[in-house]
Amino acid sequence: MPVKQLKEFLDANSIKYITINHSRAFTTRETAQSAHIQGKDMVKTVMIKINNKMVMAVLPSSFKIDFDLLKQAVGSGDVVLADEREFKNLFPACEVGAMPPFGNLYNMEVFVEKHLTKDKEIAFNAGTHRELISMAYKDFEQLVKPKVMKFSALLADQE
Repeated sequence: MPVKQLKEFLDANSIKYITINHSRAFTTRETAQSAHIQGKDMVKTVMIKINNKMVMAVLPSSFKIDFDLLKQAVGSGDVVLADEREFKNLFPACEVGAMPPFGNLYNMEVFVEKHLTKDKEIAFNAGTHRELISMAYKDFEQLVKPKVMKFSALLADQE
């Protein structure tokens, strides 16, 4: 989904957001620094497979997925990290790894780390490694209707 389509979707739903352009960055930490926003406000979208079904896991950039917690939360032992080759064609207009966390627009389930529900604002890649969208978490939740659960832990270097 190109940035333009994502903005049109947000506008059609009367959602307030800001667009942040930044120099090319690939990790969420680099992106936050490049865009001059706090790392705690950045979220990352991680593609996982549950019983061979592709889903989005959305979590704070300073966290990592705890696969044991995720398996327990979804009630399945068949939960694995997806390889880029497995999902890059699902987001043809997006740069690989920069897909926005709107699985509902791709007919895909979205799981959100419970910790994010405490955030007032979130920022995420908008389909490229050069542009972010920042918006209220409550608006994101209203549009996406994700399944909220505990499935991550703070990265060791963030403790």
